[in-house]
Amino acid sequence: MSIRLALAGNPNCGKTTMFNDLTGATQYVGNWPGVTVEKKEGRWKADKEIRITDLPGIYSLSPYTLEEVVARDYLVGEKPDAIMDLVDASNIERNLYLTTQLLEMGIPVVVALNMMDIVEKRGDVIDVKKLSSLLGVPVVETAAVKGKGTKELVEAAKKAVSAGKLPPQHEFPENIEKALQQITDMIAGVTEESQRRWYAVKLFERDQKVMARFQFSVDTQAKLEAIISAVEEELDDDAESIITDARYQYIGGIVKACVKKKKTGMTVSDKIDHIVTNRILALPIFALVMFIVYYVSVTTVGTILTDWANDGVFGDGWHLAGYGAGAYEEAGSEYETQTAYRDAWLAAAEEGGVDVSAITEQLEAEEPDADVLAGATAALAADASAADIVGTAAFEDEETGTVTEEAVDFGMFETAMAAEEPDPANYGIWVPGIPVLLEGALGGLGIADWLYSLIMDGIIAGVGAVLGFVPQILVLFIFLALLEDCGYMARVAFIMDRIFRKFGLSGKSFIPMLIGTGCGVPGVMASRTIEQERDRRMTIMTTTFVPCGAKLPIIALIAGALFDNAGWVAFSAYVIGVLAIIVSGIMLKKFRMFAGEPAPFVMELPAYHTPTLVNVLRSMWERGWSFIKKAGTIILLSTIVLWFLQSYGWENGAFGAVENIDNCILAGIGNALAPIFAPLGWASWQNVVATVTGWIAKENVVATFGQTYGFAEVAEDGVEIWANLQASFTAVSAYSFMCFNLLCAPCFAAMGAIKREMNNAKWTCFAIGYMMVFAYAVALMVYQFGGLLTGELSFGVGTIAAVIVLALMIYLLVRKPAKADGAEGLRKMSVQA
Repeated sequence: MSIRLALAGNPNCGKTTMFNDLTGATQYVGNWPGVTVEKKEGRWKADKEIRITDLPGIYSLSPYTLEEVVARDYLVGEKPDAIMDLVDASNIERNLYLTTQLLEMGIPVVVALNMMDIVEKRGDVIDVKKLSSLLGVPVVETAAVKGKGTKELVEAAKKAVSAGKLPPQHEFPENIEKALQQITDMIAGVTEESQRRWYAVKLFERDQKVMARFQFSVDTQAKLEAIISAVEEELDDDAESIITDARYQYIGGIVKACVKKKKTGMTVSDKIDHIVTNRILALPIFALVMFIVYYVSVTTVGTILTDWANDGVFGDGWHLAGYGAGAYEEAGSEYETQTAYRDAWLAAAEEGGVDVSAITEQLEAEEPDADVLAGATAALAADASAADIVGTAAFEDEETGTVTEEAVDFGMFETAMAAEEPDPANYGIWVPGIPVLLEGALGGLGIADWLYSLIMDGIIAGVGAVLGFVPQILVLFIFLALLEDCGYMARVAFIMDRIFRKFGLSGKSFIPMLIGTGCGVPGVMASRTIEQERDRRMTIMTTTFVPCGAKLPIIALIAGALFDNAGWVAFSAYVIGVLAIIVSGIMLKKFRMFAGEPAPFVMELPAYHTPTLVNVLRSMWERGWSFIKKAGTIILLSTIVLWFLQSYGWENGAFGAVENIDNCILAGIGNALAPIFAPLGWASWQNVVATVTGWIAKENVVATFGQTYGFAEVAEDGVEIWANLQASFTAVSAYSFMCFNLLCAPCFAAMGAIKREMNNAKWTCFAIGYMMVFAYAVALMVYQFGGLLTGELSFGVGTIAAVIVLALMIYLLVRKPAKADGAEGLRKMSVQA
């Protein structure tokens, strides 16, 4: 027989970790509220007949947030067979508040004392048997992060279901109990007996959702109000506070009887927080941490791995385990020296009037003829005028930049002409790259030219360009997972609350942004944790400003190709995202529909702990796999369409395959849109098309560059140095391009999430429109003002437009805010489309 178990608990109690351990699922684990924003279901690994539902982390069953609504509706409406209530044993008093409410639901309950490993480490003692006796339900010790006690928990829940015994109800003070009994009598005929206690308490608290369910008559409503008011008058407090106080008095007695805490000074977590959450040091420390994360991910370790992926896996190939790579590099360096000798002598000979055309023609050919070259070299040896020619080869030291010159005579030229480019297969164990293997396989099959072009110039060039950045992205995700699992990211939300609150946003708004660093879709969905509708909508509009994993390849490409792989570029992208959120918060809060104080931000900071390898790798893989799946689905389809649009068009008065890429359909689309982006500094059709395809999936920006600029033309030392891409951008225009693509409308999937969360077509269009306008304004100012400073531009119409945009933005930032009465405006925009 199938058994349904609900997993409930406070945020940060280890509930999702427990769910993953029980079911083998890979839900996202984070240290902030709202990670699970809807219920998730799985089956117990040891018995597939047992279904486990992971409810959102909640502090109570009062419907103040969407998470609490989801959890409560499931428990009341679908009524599982039993509830497994996870209690953070290291913060037992706060967690038992939810437990007291769950015990009133009329459903068997088993309490899991989680994080007992932390309690033991502190030296605290909890009398589990006595706690079980006082609560009247089974209590099991667990440590979800280590997989301890999880099996025993489910077995205890199974026994509770079989026994069918409902939890005993704790008693409130006599005056409250009397009122609850009167309310229970009023609803006896319309509710199940097992749930009457819970409904009575909620009616006493004037829970509006429960009130609406019963639809009392005017007389009944008056009678209910009289019962509640009598108690309020007697105790001189409001009904909800009365119940809350009574619960904590009951919990206090239990904790006093069952928990003995070791008297110590500041914990390790407290000592760390004393520094990392310091009012002065907190923000600089966070900035330093993020700089290190992006520096290592994009500039050092990530770049090394990405270069290997681009040059090796998606390039010519690589030496297995690096064996033979050093000798090959030495041989390659020597060949480059000989090539420099050859070119230096030829240049001098041509300038001296010696006929070297036979040699230069062969060297410029796609497949030089060795016999012709040998004959031409021999002919020069017989020419007396050639013997006196001496060229000059220049060599630059990469580390110091020092240039040295070396004289090249005819003998050195002859030696250089005989030099052969080293074959990597002759050094160590050489593994050919995917393009090389496919090229050989397709050549042997004798397939049609168009199919060969589709596979090599379309799919491999596009998808390969994106997948080459996977190592870099995985390194970033590992760092983020480490910061989240150790508990630091929860502190970041606390730190940012102090900053965001000054600009009209709650610290809760930063939580979706943190989640959005992996992917914008769950980031947008996490906005459900924000109670106030205006704050939630503003958070949805700004969440995707923070760079997600899909935008990292764009950042890495621009940093590598135009900024010599500078680490500050990647870090600045993150800073720009946060600043865009702050500036948007200030401006939007000045409008009536967003005006008002931000919602309060209450969050328990989990104790610092050593990240677990399983959680870190799971988090990294889940985020990374999502990126890889996009490459295998959306981006694959996109590259096929782009290949067709790039390969066909109107040439010589007829439609068909084009020889000149500037005549293709894609070029026509890009050229038509180019004037819109010309003031931003990147009006070439390739750059415009890359931006447009980025709205399908941000990874498409790099994939489109891979096709339109030619993946085959990647320089030997990495995909970052694309000669054609460098020719298309200046440093200022490249930074403008990066800013626009980071801040503009996100991918289609994220737009869909925005539509679902807004639940309104007008608000969705407004949100996407705002992102586009804001991104255009920032990119315009970056290029126009940056161009003036570097001398790239002179003062003109574009500069005037940028000055107007800057003036308008400053006005919106400093203007007097509208009154907080925005209800009418919200109602007008909230009408369903």
